[in-house]
Amino acid sequence: MTQALVLVVNAGSSSIKAAVFDGGLAERLRIEAQGIGQTGALRVGSAPVQPRALPDHQTAFSALLEALRGEGIDTGDLTAAAHRIVHGGPDLAQTCVIRPNVRAAIAAAAPLAPLHNPHHLGAIDALSALLPVLPQVAAFDTGFHRTNPDVARRYALPDRAETAALRRYGFHGISYESLVANFRETTGTGLPRRLLALHLGNGASLCAIHEGQSVATTMGFSPLSGLTMGTRAGEIDAGAVVHLVRDMGLEETQTLLHHESGLLGLSGLTADMRQLAETDSDAARFARDHFCYWITRQAGSMIAAMGGIDGIAFTGGIGENDSEVREKVLANLSWAGNIPSWVIPAAEEKHIARQTRALLKDPALS
Repeated sequence: MTQALVLVVNAGSSSIKAAVFDGGLAERLRIEAQGIGQTGALRVGSAPVQPRALPDHQTAFSALLEALRGEGIDTGDLTAAAHRIVHGGPDLAQTCVIRPNVRAAIAAAAPLAPLHNPHHLGAIDALSALLPVLPQVAAFDTGFHRTNPDVARRYALPDRAETAALRRYGFHGISYESLVANFRETTGTGLPRRLLALHLGNGASLCAIHEGQSVATTMGFSPLSGLTMGTRAGEIDAGAVVHLVRDMGLEETQTLLHHESGLLGLSGLTADMRQLAETDSDAARFARDHFCYWITRQAGSMIAAMGGIDGIAFTGGIGENDSEVREKVLANLSWAGNIPSWVIPAAEEKHIARQTRALLKDPALS
């Protein structure tokens, strides 16, 4: 008898993070393949990391499935594999079964998320090769923000073929959707009509949630824009980007903006907020101040988009664990009045598992 388990997958360029959820949405096991294409290693549950040759994603998935079997979970126990997909492009918003047309649309959106979608596709294809009859599902990080009005989504660019895909898509949508879904259960109170949600981690963004729907968010065309982040620059004048491309070239500019900026670039030390908090230096303090300043400055625009504010919710690694950041942000927003605030643990994978089970139970959707 199968156990009706869902395998939730988050695949990157050199890692695959996966979690197994049972029919009651309890997490059964967490497993991660690291250093794919490099030295390679496997972590199963809370056990120490074990070195393992992982030259490619298919080998990594083979190792993951072997590790599952070692923990008493056979591939026949899996009902589906569900993938977190960063970018659904202009057409994909709702969680759906991955059929050829869906895969093609994810591939078509790859130029919009070149650091993410190609690796998601690699994971989909690797699992298809290993478990061809296992249903696969896609959940999109951009989907929750489809309710943003056109005036919030469109850049002030002429209507041409070259600009057709340039819009503010927004990201961290699965996190925000999960926050909304779990709000009453977590807090014991109803969802505020105008909620400012802060997803603060190595990637960070804000979302204005009005009556349960996203009406504005700080990330835009890519996950690069908006707040100061771990290694991403966040808000930067397009003219400055053009200047960098002219002086440094496209590839070096991309590396600078995505991997060498943010908290790391400001501090010259690390992208880790915990380490910055423990470091007694002007640069470390400035990096943390910069992070909080841009949260509160851009929070003003989110509040304006909602026409006011009734509550604030923090989620993500920094949002949940760094009380000093929370206190500073709330102090900086004291001008908006005595606003109730909550900490909501991130539960993106559980939310994806819930959506997957609902999808596969409904023949009209699957």
